[in-house]
Amino acid sequence: MKNIISILFLAFLVLIFTSCEKQKQNGLTITDRILTVGVEIGYPPMEYYDTDGVTLLGFDIELTKALAQKLGLGIKYIDTSWEGIFAGLDTGKYDIAVNITILPERQKRFNFTKPYIDSSMTIVVPRNSSINKMEKPEDIAGYKVAFQGDTTAQYFADRLKKQGIVFSSFSYDKIINCFYDLLLGRVDLIIVDNIVAYHYTEKENSDLKVIWQGSSDEYIAFCLKKGNDALTIAIDNAIDELYSDGTLLEISHKIFNRDLVSSARLE
Repeated sequence: MKNIISILFLAFLVLIFTSCEKQKQNGLTITDRILTVGVEIGYPPMEYYDTDGVTLLGFDIELTKALAQKLGLGIKYIDTSWEGIFAGLDTGKYDIAVNITILPERQKRFNFTKPYIDSSMTIVVPRNSSINKMEKPEDIAGYKVAFQGDTTAQYFADRLKKQGIVFSSFSYDKIINCFYDLLLGRVDLIIVDNIVAYHYTEKENSDLKVIWQGSSDEYIAFCLKKGNDALTIAIDNAIDELYSDGTLLEISHKIFNRDLVSSARLE
């Protein structure tokens, strides 16, 4: 009897342990058939809270729900700061991170899926600004320039500085804070991707305008821990299906009122 009890106790411990650790499920390294998503909530129109402060909205939210459905998985969102989003992948806090621009230095450290949207840099000013147009980004010389820190906008600004362009830099942890200070007159302009720029400048009676836009050359994808190849491949296949069946285009028109996804197809 004691032996039977011991065996049952050990079996119980094994059950508890295996329910908590990452398991290979249908070839995917996930937990309890739940796709966990690292997301910096507060980056409209990609991911943000509705006015109730609870409901998640945005392009990445709609896309990941469709993605999880294609994979036959549940989904869980984990809000994280942009500064810690890559560390969360390294430590296994979540399976994928969204809205990550593919860069060579990042590809050395992480897996990336196929891109699902592309973007370009823009310069945004208040509508009543005396700055009406810029012929080139170098024209920001002498101005107070805001951007979200450790993003491609900051990298863009850093490259201009290396070229000898002199301006005052203001780095923010959240893109929304850039816009607050722009409207308060604390900075002269914002460098930001066109996706976010459209969201703010094309609202009815918007107090903002785009005065320069670069070419579409930034490809955004899902980012995974290095070596998580099975899940990467599965997501690539799901992205292909979401393109083919029109889901991605439908989400793009719903969120942006335009097609921002077809140009991301590199094949």
